[in-house]
Amino acid sequence: MEKESGSMKSSSQTRTEGSKEFEFTARDFERVRALIYKKAGIALAESKQEMVYSRLARRLRATGISSFVTYLDRLEQGSGETEEWEAFTNALTTNLTSFFRESHHFPILAEHLKKVKEPIEIWCSAASTGEEPYSIAMTACEAFNTLTPPVRIIATDIDTNVLNTGANGVYSIDRLDKMSPERARRFFLRGKGAREGQVRVRPELRQMISFKQVNLLADNWGVSGPFDVIFCRNVMIYFDKPTQGKILDRFAPLMKPDGLLFAGHSENFLYVCDEFKLRGKTVYELDPDRKTSSAKLRRA
Repeated sequence: MEKESGSMKSSSQTRTEGSKEFEFTARDFERVRALIYKKAGIALAESKQEMVYSRLARRLRATGISSFVTYLDRLEQGSGETEEWEAFTNALTTNLTSFFRESHHFPILAEHLKKVKEPIEIWCSAASTGEEPYSIAMTACEAFNTLTPPVRIIATDIDTNVLNTGANGVYSIDRLDKMSPERARRFFLRGKGAREGQVRVRPELRQMISFKQVNLLADNWGVSGPFDVIFCRNVMIYFDKPTQGKILDRFAPLMKPDGLLFAGHSENFLYVCDEFKLRGKTVYELDPDRKTSSAKLRRA
């Protein structure tokens, strides 16, 4: 009976694998893991094989390539094909976000903005589709009680598709469901006609923010600071500890001595970098003993 059961299981597995449009072996998956780690620092878990297949199968269809082996060969051999490298990276990055996500951070941000010297510089380093930098901008407007606060925000992400969404500032109206009616009325314009059911961020907020592609693994980030605030939330979880440490070490000299670093709810930086100390719930500041390093500001 055990042999018969084992035979049936094998047959079932064969049918499942055969039902896929493209063959995707464990070796293919390991190649994908190595490529996305090298390109973007993302450490894909072994449990992500089906997710990777689903997302990259779309790229095979779009490019007309019939196998993962051929597709990955072309990526590895054609390093100059920047468009497909970009599409590959975009496909494997996850962009879960919302307005005022992890809401406990924003009152802390508002109080900090009132205390620091103007003009105020903020870097949102994992901007996704824009909800986070716009939440920062709304907080700044409320802190200074004006739609034109003395705040400049740089919003970056590795994914160019989501950056385009953020720069456009148009969202489905249901994205505002958890926002107070007063806040929604103040900061968004309702669409009419063909735009019914959509909202657009007010132009004053869009003018506060510069959207730009940045790969946190790149040698040159193209941002210089010094920053009063850096948001780096829910992106470090995709990096291993050594990569996290390198990025944090590069953040430190880009921050003003009294700057704040905001992290995601599941991220803990205390054991990966000596430059920061915990100030509050997932909010960090430069360690007082190391603040002198921020005076030696270097370009990223």
